[in-house]
Amino acid sequence: MSIVTLLYPAFILAILLVFIHAIFGLEIIKRGVIFTDLAIGQFASIGVAVSLLFFDGAYSFGLTLIFALMGATLISVATRRVKHIEAFIGMLYALGASGIIVLLSNTTQGTELFNKLLATDILFTTTGDLIEPFLLYSLVAILFLKLYHRLTGLYREMLFFGLLALTVTSSVQLAGVLVVFVLLIVPAFIALLQNRFSRLPFAWVVGSSIIIIAMIISYHFDLPTGYTIVFIGSLVGIVLGII
Repeated sequence: MSIVTLLYPAFILAILLVFIHAIFGLEIIKRGVIFTDLAIGQFASIGVAVSLLFFDGAYSFGLTLIFALMGATLISVATRRVKHIEAFIGMLYALGASGIIVLLSNTTQGTELFNKLLATDILFTTTGDLIEPFLLYSLVAILFLKLYHRLTGLYREMLFFGLLALTVTSSVQLAGVLVVFVLLIVPAFIALLQNRFSRLPFAWVVGSSIIIIAMIISYHFDLPTGYTIVFIGSLVGIVLGII
């Protein structure tokens, strides 16, 4: 059995993740609020931790969405009212990260669960796992591309951060906070370094290539898939940025 036959569902999931996150990543870099996704991702992870700790994994999506929307609402309001927005978002990230540690500190699998929330192994995704993200990301992309540039003011901010929260709710559970951050920032960052090609399609191609190569490397060398994606994606972004 070839690696493509074995891992094609994971490759499709990787492309779906890059597709939706590159859309938001370009806007996040332009806004200069790089840690937005990390902060929302950490808040979303609190929902996952609460689900695991108090409900044995039940209600995971609902709880994750609630906490992600809390983080997104705070950031959308802060962008209009807080002077040093990056500092504010950094504090939200710290609050979310420490909240997860506090929640999981008294569990026997606390460290393992925390590592899973940061970077999940998506290598052995099944075809059944693709239906929900495909439908969700398609809906989010349509709403963003159709409505975002038509709105102004607080409504525009609420739409942006609300859709980002909905996306992160799904992707954090599928891939982990750090993987989501890399997929949001690295493809968009590389696309913004060049002016020859249209930026969004370029980000899709580059991001998909990076994550698939990272997954193949992790498979061949028996490495943790999530952290391999984070390492290779970050390394490529840093090297190209310097060059």
